[in-house]
Amino acid sequence: MLAVEAGVVADLHARARATYYPDGVPEAGFDWVGAWRKAVRREDGQVLCAVERGTVVAIASFRPPQDGPAGTVKLFQFHVDPGRWRAGIGTALHTACVEQWRADGRATAVLDVHADNRRAQAFYARRGWVPDPEHPPAPDDHHLALRLDVRTAP
Repeated sequence: MLAVEAGVVADLHARARATYYPDGVPEAGFDWVGAWRKAVRREDGQVLCAVERGTVVAIASFRPPQDGPAGTVKLFQFHVDPGRWRAGIGTALHTACVEQWRADGRATAVLDVHADNRRAQAFYARRGWVPDPEHPPAPDDHHLALRLDVRTAP
């Protein structure tokens, strides 16, 4: 991924995250571009982007989880430009992810979603994601673990 692309992705990531953090994106000084470059360079990591008229409007990144069971993939980032919500972009990108996971022989997908991000939780639930019984939230955790059976996902 080129530096300019990493910057575009980091900007999209920050704008999407800001929608569910009422006081703004935490870790404002965090090097999002550097984090994306590091994530993309992993051999087992994959990134899918939705592009409209030359502009990245959605991004998904995933890879096998560290120390996770075989056949599992973890969705680390899934963001759609807030100005493009409800346009079918997220649905199309999610479908592309599931197709890639099936092609890669994955049976299960997992993700963590922010507990305050009700919109994302509803999006995932409509696509078959359920709470992960193996990873219930801790009382001080701000994330919910979700699981998807890739073989039966819509």
